[in-house]
Amino acid sequence: MEISKPQIGVLAVQGAFIEHERILKSLGAEVFEIRQLRDLDRHLDGLVLPGGESTVQGKLLHDLGLFEPLKNLIEKGLPTFGTCAGLILLANKLSNDSHTYFGALPATVERNAYGRQLGSFYAEENFEGIGKVPMTFIRAPLIQSASEGVQVLATVNDQIVAIRYKNQLAISFHPELNEDLRVHRYFLEMISHFY
Repeated sequence: MEISKPQIGVLAVQGAFIEHERILKSLGAEVFEIRQLRDLDRHLDGLVLPGGESTVQGKLLHDLGLFEPLKNLIEKGLPTFGTCAGLILLANKLSNDSHTYFGALPATVERNAYGRQLGSFYAEENFEGIGKVPMTFIRAPLIQSASEGVQVLATVNDQIVAIRYKNQLAISFHPELNEDLRVHRYFLEMISHFY
């Protein structure tokens, strides 16, 4: 069943959520912000976990009572798109932090992996099924390893920067900071194939 106007909830407690909203709306999605528990009373076809500060986002998710309901939705298969901090929230192992968050994505991620000198950089590399896409990295996490069943979608200098696991799309870079809409379109196509 094709969804003509998918309902996408964007976590909007901290970070670069407005840019995701703008792109998703331009692609025809109905977008709303998730800031408090009652926002989850709406129908949800997909979820976006934006970049930002994962520690702050994790704390706010708990403080606002959003953590468990969102974790349950992700575990039940809700199509979820995590970028940068969103990738960290999804990962089931952080190599340089004993704490994990949703833990639904079977991958090992290193926070702030690129250090100060490479804290921010730009690349254009192939993204599986899309072609070459612009990739903006800002104090990005690194996907050190992905478990069996996880599809690697993109690499930069032989390092994994985008993966897909079932209905989860997780990437190290910020596609919302470029004018290229194809990564967000890929996520919307994931949703349309799910329902």
